[in-house]
Amino acid sequence: MLTVSVRDHPRRTFTCEALLFDMDGTLVDSRECVERTWRDWCVRHRLDCDELLRLSHGRQNHDTIRMVAPHLQTDEELALLARAEEECRDGVVAVRGAARLLGGLAPRHWAVVTSAWRRLAEIRLGLAGLPVPPVLVTADEIRRGKPDPEGYLSAADHLGVDPAACVVVEDAPAGVEAGRAAGMHVIGVTTTFGPGLAGCEWYIDDFDALTVRASEDP
Repeated sequence: MLTVSVRDHPRRTFTCEALLFDMDGTLVDSRECVERTWRDWCVRHRLDCDELLRLSHGRQNHDTIRMVAPHLQTDEELALLARAEEECRDGVVAVRGAARLLGGLAPRHWAVVTSAWRRLAEIRLGLAGLPVPPVLVTADEIRRGKPDPEGYLSAADHLGVDPAACVVVEDAPAGVEAGRAAGMHVIGVTTTFGPGLAGCEWYIDDFDALTVRASEDP
């Protein structure tokens, strides 16, 4: 069992069996690469990138393209985007406090659920100096991406934990919606959308604001 406390708010605690983390914008600051890739793509196709970026955070690439330019949802375009993201290594770092927090968690108590595919997830976690957890749910392993709850429900199932006993940590509306739809509590990280991110029980700026204590099951 985990007791999750929010710094400076001693009465704000969550008791859970597992923490389920989004990756980009939550554990890993990859904004420089994400935005550069999309801006280059939008320039090539003469699209409004600011509008695209308001929709893209937390979503799989093919879902974003379907929303803004469905005629460009082709295997060729997806492959070009994938290669650009995998080759971009600039400015990818851990969100403050993430390494400390994960280092104190047993593998059975946490997972990552990301809209990135497995290869990209492993690249970015590695660049950020963060561990790849035994339970890593990626876009190429599920049928429906965020805001659908499938990824979070799959992580809970792999951990052997009731969804209601999980706390999701997210930075984007699509991910928050997915966590809520899975029946989980959600803590919002203000890295991408600020404290205006709706649907969260609490907000943190980074992981220095969280303290997690584990107690052994009786």
